[in-house]
Amino acid sequence: MRKRVVVTGLGVISPVGNDVQSFWSNILQGRNGVARIKSFDPSDYSCQIAAEVRDFDPLQYFSQKDLNRMDRVTQFGAAAARQAVEDSGLMQSAFAPERVGVIVGSGIGGISTLEAQHQILMTKGHRQVSPFFIPMMIPDIITGRIAIDFGFCGPNYGVTSACATASHAIGVAYQHICTDDADVMITGGTEAGITPLSVAGFSNMKSLSRRNDAPQKASRPFDRERDGFVIGEGAGIVVIEELEHALRRNAKIYAEVVGYGFSADAYHITAPHPEGKGAVISMERAIRVSGLAKKDFNYINAHGTSTQLNDRSETLAIKTVFGEQAYHLHISSTKSMTGHLLGAAGGIEFIVLALALQDQIVPPTTNYEFPDPECDLNYTPNIARKVKLIAGLSNNFGFGGHNAVVAAKVYSLQN
Repeated sequence: MRKRVVVTGLGVISPVGNDVQSFWSNILQGRNGVARIKSFDPSDYSCQIAAEVRDFDPLQYFSQKDLNRMDRVTQFGAAAARQAVEDSGLMQSAFAPERVGVIVGSGIGGISTLEAQHQILMTKGHRQVSPFFIPMMIPDIITGRIAIDFGFCGPNYGVTSACATASHAIGVAYQHICTDDADVMITGGTEAGITPLSVAGFSNMKSLSRRNDAPQKASRPFDRERDGFVIGEGAGIVVIEELEHALRRNAKIYAEVVGYGFSADAYHITAPHPEGKGAVISMERAIRVSGLAKKDFNYINAHGTSTQLNDRSETLAIKTVFGEQAYHLHISSTKSMTGHLLGAAGGIEFIVLALALQDQIVPPTTNYEFPDPECDLNYTPNIARKVKLIAGLSNNFGFGGHNAVVAAKVYSLQN
């Protein structure tokens, strides 16, 4: 029989809260993390808004010496990992270090370090470039850092697949437990891409909302007036664990991971397939792996980026997979509050899925004001709803046509 995998720890650094309790409370209340960019002067940019992490003090987690060698993306990921591991109680239990692994992804990696060191190269010469430049910049250093912090010697590598990154990371971590490569995996995503170069690139490709005069109204998934996504930053890290291992140490369990689906659109470098072909394949695969019936799934945390093409194609994909049942599903896009965390999106959104299943509540899609005839499903507009949930999906689709879907259900001792 396939091993059962459960969620035993959660950690969040986000634009709406830097711990799980405040994050979840703000999500359920529909609080918004989007504002004018403060990390640099965006005055001459077409997009001047973002969902930045506020009030994050890395010295709560790391020494100044360590911080001098860590890009912001690693700080976020390692801090969220510390929260998740602490929440899991793993370090107070007996475990085999070689049976605990780390798979955490980033879509962009240490871009702030890249920009800063390139400036030094151009103005001061190559001899002044930091010897820590490479290990600070490369995305896989995040998994190395987390393993070093705790002494975890199991499977360890990074994943990069644009906006599908964290969902791919969670999915392959789940597979490692299913195939007995590990008992416990620390997994998810982290991103810190709100930099002058990154925002310029996304702005110039016309992906970002230009609602600079009303930042908190800018991210509006599935709404007819949506005009692009809002870039966000932060990290969402979870501890997932083989069920018997978790029960032996009396760990608390948030939800059960039951499936993972993945695919490629094979269509375009940035645009989604217009019929949601890859999204359909991924959702169908995740449901099939779960062993559950489609009727058991009644919640989807949608990719829902607030772009015209993505929201339309995702809606069509959901209808293709679920048929008439699609109109009875509870769907929400929490990007309406957090912005789009790129490679970290699937991490915080899987945490939303796990907490929704545990607390039996569907978070809202905020800023939903003007229905779009092509996006005609129940997106849980503006107010959270108490609902009897059984199982759900977390959808994430990325540039390059990368698609990843993670399925979870309410945990019960009986399978």
